Amino acid sequence: MFNKKHLVLLASAGSLSLAGIATAQADTLEDTIERGAVQCGVSDGLPGFSAPDDDGNWQGLDVDVCRAVAAAVLGDADAVNYISLNAVERFTALQSGEVDVLSRNTTWTTTRDTTLGLNFTGVNFYDGQGFMVSRDLGITGADELDGASICIQSGTTTELNLADYFRANDMEFNPIVFDTSEQTVGGYQAGRCDVLTSDTSQLAALRIQLDDPEASMILSEVISKEPLGPVVRQGDDLWFNIVKWSLFAMINAEEYGVTSENAEEMLNSENPDVARLLGQDGNYGEGMGLEADWAYNIISQVGNYAESFERNVGMDSPLEIERGVNALWNDGGFQYAPPIR
Repeated sequence: MFNKKHLVLLASAGSLSLAGIATAQADTLEDTIERGAVQCGVSDGLPGFSAPDDDGNWQGLDVDVCRAVAAAVLGDADAVNYISLNAVERFTALQSGEVDVLSRNTTWTTTRDTTLGLNFTGVNFYDGQGFMVSRDLGITGADELDGASICIQSGTTTELNLADYFRANDMEFNPIVFDTSEQTVGGYQAGRCDVLTSDTSQLAALRIQLDDPEASMILSEVISKEPLGPVVRQGDDLWFNIVKWSLFAMINAEEYGVTSENAEEMLNSENPDVARLLGQDGNYGEGMGLEADWAYNIISQVGNYAESFERNVGMDSPLEIERGVNALWNDGGFQYAPPIR
């Protein structure tokens, strides 16, 4: 049923050398089916996005992407193996085939998209870099941070953003660099730095892990664009489409009012968009090697985008992040999925 293909990423001697990823095996779907589980690369513990609960079950907005892929491919959202990765090792793990999809608060950039042999499949959270400070410092804005010591995680876009911001504003800073988010927030809490910088969503997640969350505040300034989304290897268009459309199915489901609670009832909907989404009018999974009910399995088992957002990072969660730009396009936000037809 599935054909193995090989894509040569580097066609000429003058091309950029990408160690270990000169070719990509286009058989991720077949391997996943044989394995019976999706290999999902997640963060090393970021509440709201990917972190195990008290029972060891992984939860979060990024986790739900992998659960959606598993539901689409295997009919079981729980058929996922989670591999915890820090920011430095995440891309190597994907390139090497250790994971099938990286769903780990990863920013879509030119370099990552064009020189690492990777494909971003969409944006599941629009974010931006910010600053968290102790209220005792009396700081009210980022323009007051000249000379500050700043805790930052290595291997992230925040390092370059931070340098750019301070240079543009003729300010200086002292970077205190850590390998993991856990170490970074630990350094901040221990007083090794005045400020912790990261994506604002990550700051919200790290803040609730502090011994006294109310003693710190996130400044209002956002200094960068951080479109976060799942990533796959280049050279496997079939798998690229599966991961991409698994996210799109959740976004479309919110727009059409299909939820995990009413998905079965909506199988009888006369709305043609809903009928196509749920596999009742044509098989739009066929081109991806999936069954007609691929999106129904996602929505019934994982939920639509709004359900995932609210329970993990939204107002129903400890993070209490407002939808903002992550609202649907027809509600003043950026979230927009191509139609299934």
